[in-house]
Amino acid sequence: MQRSTFLRRTGGLALSAALALGACAQAAEPALSPADARQQDLDVLYRSLVQYHPDLFANTPEADFLARKAEIEARLAGESDVDFSLDLQSLAALAGDSHTQVSLNAVADQVRFYPMVLTWYDGHWYLTTAEQAHGDLLGSEVTAVNDHSMEAVLESFSALLSADNPVKLRRQYRQSCNVADLYEYVGLVPEGGDLELTLAGGPVLAVEPVDAAALGSVSLARLSDQITVSPATAATEDFYWSAPLNDVTYYIQYNTCREDPELPMETFAAQVQTDLDAGDYSRVLLDLRNNGGGSDGVIWPLLAVLRQEMDDGAQLVGLIGETTFSSAIINAVELQEMGAVLVGEPASGSVDHFGSVGSFALPNSGVQVGVSTKYIDLGTLLDADAGRGVESLEPDVTVPQTMADTLAGRDTAVEWLLDHPEQLEQRAYPDAPLTRGRFVGLLYEAAGSSAPSEAAGFGDLLGVEWYLPAVNWAAEAGVTGGTADGTFAAARPLTWQEAAVFLVRTADALGLEPEAVRTAPLPDGLTAGAWDPDALARAWRWGLLPEDAGSSAGITRAQGAAMADRLQALL
Repeated sequence: MQRSTFLRRTGGLALSAALALGACAQAAEPALSPADARQQDLDVLYRSLVQYHPDLFANTPEADFLARKAEIEARLAGESDVDFSLDLQSLAALAGDSHTQVSLNAVADQVRFYPMVLTWYDGHWYLTTAEQAHGDLLGSEVTAVNDHSMEAVLESFSALLSADNPVKLRRQYRQSCNVADLYEYVGLVPEGGDLELTLAGGPVLAVEPVDAAALGSVSLARLSDQITVSPATAATEDFYWSAPLNDVTYYIQYNTCREDPELPMETFAAQVQTDLDAGDYSRVLLDLRNNGGGSDGVIWPLLAVLRQEMDDGAQLVGLIGETTFSSAIINAVELQEMGAVLVGEPASGSVDHFGSVGSFALPNSGVQVGVSTKYIDLGTLLDADAGRGVESLEPDVTVPQTMADTLAGRDTAVEWLLDHPEQLEQRAYPDAPLTRGRFVGLLYEAAGSSAPSEAAGFGDLLGVEWYLPAVNWAAEAGVTGGTADGTFAAARPLTWQEAAVFLVRTADALGLEPEAVRTAPLPDGLTAGAWDPDALARAWRWGLLPEDAGSSAGITRAQGAAMADRLQALL
């Protein structure tokens, strides 16, 4: 994982350098008219997106990109710098990629704002900042904007904001919900018009736009100022820190996937190890709710410590939320690969996603652009990702932060966990593809989970997987010798042929002599391309394979569990 992180990082730097060289070459050309300069910026943006994005048209056809580009070209001479920047962003947003976007920093001093902020809590939007004169309305639920439902508002903003899942779109809107130019651009508010917020119960609050320079002089009231206490787990500026919450619960807050220069991760992990050894903790909480990403490999020394704690009997719980994004998503799925349970709210980051961002500036406007340079498919590495793809990372147990708890200074998810000390379970995902690693794990449990004497030595295993003892046992018992190239390929979907081999070899290792329960011939779907027909025939004859085996190319987790149960019934 460390190596892949380095490759992604250097790839982004190479992209930045290549585009910077292109911009320098253009700087020597004769001065362009304003319209021609914008045309050049638009062309550079589009060419760069096509060239460097790994699959720019994955979510939107090329024809739609070209049509949007033509619309922008038709108004280059007459629009403001702000609208041109928004045009550029609307083109980038067609990628449907949360990491590919155009920055508005170059025109930040020209943007107008509404002096208010909306915040999302547990399925509702609330007014959390307003002008001082309207301070009594803070905490009111907002149900509509200029007579448009909040769902319709988000749909309108989706044409402008870069997002690959609904949670990211909602977060992007929350972060820009006070920018007047955005509402005008998507047609929700007439030019220069007020923002009309419909509050629960009927009242409408009209908010006038102000220039960026004037915003600082507006007297604002903030709901956060009414909160007089904070939970012990409140977010801090620290990269990471830890402390016990009680005698049985240890808490770690991991806020950025970066190494703290004053506290290297190796040192921090050693401190955590010392704390855990000194206590008797039955549960460890690893909080990723404030983590927007960085380098996914930074956390590995800590994961090694937590793996040992899990092996000693403690339960590991990961906390995720809307802010959890990018490399923090990778780390959260790695926690699930370890057997940890995720608690909290859906993340703005998708499980599989475009990422590894390269950045560049357009040659004339100086507008900054970020573009993904790689598709990160965790399903090729982790069983925990199987069947999910480009979608928000969902917690195994959903516990949203409520407005009431926020005002009272309580951490909803952590308090819920303290009130529920029982063993928690991951979501089952019964229809997800069954991987080699998971099936071996199921067979290991069915066989009684006897401890292996040594590690199998497969070089492609991370060393923290929940099924690692099972793989070691399977190699020792002769159930698997790995693949032809010496790896185990734990995340690869299991084939019916492999399922039969693993089942038969497990039965042999356990000294079982099953009786035949079927006389019908093997289904055609099993015989085609078989490389071990004897194992297929035995597993079929013994009833270890389901009746519909071979009717579909893939095997689901539910089918894998049923096969392991059949084997266990023979013991």
